[in-house]
Amino acid sequence: MPKVSAKRQITLPIDQCRQAHIEPGDEYNSYVDNNGYITIIKSTSGSAKGVLKGIKVDKRLSDESSLQSTLNS
Repeated sequence: MPKVSAKRQITLPIDQCRQAHIEPGDEYNSYVDNNGYITIIKSTSGSAKGVLKGIKVDKRLSDESSLQSTLNS
């Protein structure tokens, strides 16, 4: 079982990386929900292009607080 290093680094199992199409050097986002579960999501350029078209933006919310409100609902 992988362990967290002294620098708080983790190693993802190769089979999980293959399933998620994660390669060395890829960028990712990680989030912690209210239960303490960590979710890792590979960043994909242009993945939301057009999906959010026409949706009004509330600039008072940060990306993180918006995500947390979604995870909490």
